[in-house]
Amino acid sequence: MTPYALTPQQEQDQAAFAAWVDAHLVPEADRWDREERLSDAVVARLGQDRLLVPTLPREAGGRDMDVETYGLLSEELGRGCGNVRNLVAVQGMVAHALLKWGTREQADRWVPRIGTGETVGAFALTEPGAGSDARNGAMTARRTGAGFTLNGRKKWISFGQRAGIFLVFAQLDGEPAAFVVERGTEGFRTEPIGGLLGLRASELAELVFDDCVVPEDHLVSHGRLTFDLLATGSLDYGRYSTAYGSVGLAQACLAASLAYARERTQFGVPLGEHQLVRGMLTDMIASVEAARLVCRQAGALRARAHRDAVRQTLIAKYVASRTGFRVASDAVQLHGANGVGPDYPVQRHLRDAKIQEIIEGTSQIQQLQIAELTL
Repeated sequence: MTPYALTPQQEQDQAAFAAWVDAHLVPEADRWDREERLSDAVVARLGQDRLLVPTLPREAGGRDMDVETYGLLSEELGRGCGNVRNLVAVQGMVAHALLKWGTREQADRWVPRIGTGETVGAFALTEPGAGSDARNGAMTARRTGAGFTLNGRKKWISFGQRAGIFLVFAQLDGEPAAFVVERGTEGFRTEPIGGLLGLRASELAELVFDDCVVPEDHLVSHGRLTFDLLATGSLDYGRYSTAYGSVGLAQACLAASLAYARERTQFGVPLGEHQLVRGMLTDMIASVEAARLVCRQAGALRARAHRDAVRQTLIAKYVASRTGFRVASDAVQLHGANGVGPDYPVQRHLRDAKIQEIIEGTSQIQQLQIAELTL
């Protein structure tokens, strides 16, 4: 038995997740990609089945799911639909930030609404001029008699078109601060972003704050630790999901390629009989297995709250996202002309895989972080 072999319970859980994905995501994922929007029905179903933030306590709409099982869920969601995997990750980022860093009143007010799907949350950190350099965002907040007045823009915000609750980062008195802003607040509007390369159904938006006034009790955190712990901790949660989701995406591409190699005939024999094709398949198989093991290692360390868990999560996201793109590219190549057409999902996976190398920290930023932490 390897150190990261699944327990019987974990095998049972992953099989249940796979069946759920096959029933609810796989048949619809291409349509959501074309329409650039998830269906209301799947969001409601996720909430009903307590899968939007399964790591929350049951009383808050979750399943009390442990971190390793959450990784297995993320893998299966990524296999079926990267947009749904992204939705679940973002809901966890917002809900856990409020649960850990907000007041008791804030947690009681907003966290169960996110966990049950009553409302969707969005994590508003990135700005038009501050992506990887999010610490130096230009958005400002100032104290007023009615609370705080926010001015600035956020961009590339996943589910900004759908969300009812936004966790928004701004500079207050020269230090980072985080606020909850609800849709419909005066001075706040969202502008849809369409035509993306991948993750098209993640409903991205630009957020515009023009003298937007939020009450005093909407301030979640203020001070240096707002970025160093709240923001980076949330990104770490999302990074873990993205890593496992990339493995799931790569697994979907591998499975599609194996099936195609068995069924497609060229030069009188199945495609899989050609040596060069077998070489491609071997590289894909080995890469997927290796990336999965790196994610399992990160999950095991996270479960123990090990001091190396953050670094290992960075490594997992770096390795798995790069693997996902490489395997998806090979899958499209193996499918030939069919690989770029609308009838095979590998072209969607390839587009989504490129986004996985960018979100929650680009591969280049992670190269810097991994080396720094290791040094």
